[in-house]
Amino acid sequence: MALITFSSPVMKKDVTVYAVAGDRGTLLAVAKAHKIPIPFDCGNGECGSCLVEVTHLDPSLRMGLTLNEKEKEQLRQLGKITEAEIEEAEVNDMPPRYRLACQYFVRKEDILVTFGGDETLPAQRPATTHAAPIFNDRMELRSVGDFLAHAVAVEQSAADHFDELAESMDGCGNKEVAELFRQLAGYSRLHLQDAKERASAIDVTGRMPKEYDWPDMEAPEQTELWAGDSSLTRSDALKAALKGETRGFEFYHYVAETTADAEIRALAKEFRKEEQEHVKILERWIIQEEARANA
Repeated sequence: MALITFSSPVMKKDVTVYAVAGDRGTLLAVAKAHKIPIPFDCGNGECGSCLVEVTHLDPSLRMGLTLNEKEKEQLRQLGKITEAEIEEAEVNDMPPRYRLACQYFVRKEDILVTFGGDETLPAQRPATTHAAPIFNDRMELRSVGDFLAHAVAVEQSAADHFDELAESMDGCGNKEVAELFRQLAGYSRLHLQDAKERASAIDVTGRMPKEYDWPDMEAPEQTELWAGDSSLTRSDALKAALKGETRGFEFYHYVAETTADAEIRALAKEFRKEEQEHVKILERWIIQEEARANA
């Protein structure tokens, strides 16, 4: 038997449970069985929302493990694993301090599991996001059709905006950044196609939001750039795009956290997860671009 103590500021008190070691059950499965509110979204190691800190109550009984690449990458993106811990896991099979509950299989170890909120989400609550105040006053998504119409509008606006920026950059001779914006427009059109396919059985034409429905009179994913600039660097362009993707994330996050409709909530969480991935991709590109510039 394994003795597992769960501790979190979201719980009134610590809870200790017994789990059968060796039944291949995950820590997340144990938590769900005992109604322990570890946050989770995908449940298969791809979102990082079920992050926990694991303390072995008897360090001498800490068992070795093989840390899979999926969990390793999520921990790296969350900033919860060091290079030394990666080496320990790869060379000596020693587990790191932080784990994903959905990837942690219970064994004959007494452990303390500590967790907080979902660290893949913004630090601010939905009521204080960029979008929330205006959404409260102007926008009410009453059906799945309303939600999908807004999702289509978000991605269509982003694709058109990046195309316009590419043309504008071409006009001022900034060919390198123009090509980057065309690439971003292509990605937006892939997301647009996905949104349209989801809405294929619904006529969203009459549900499309007007510009004045959005915060700052524009769809969330538009950047703050509106004209060609011969001095604009790829890094500057990526940072502007990142702000737009972050606002898109906030929009879907707001809907997921405030809607009373279970179907809309489920869809909003899917779109939120996709936007989270877009944000991570842009962040990696910015790091690579700045490293290239400083080389």
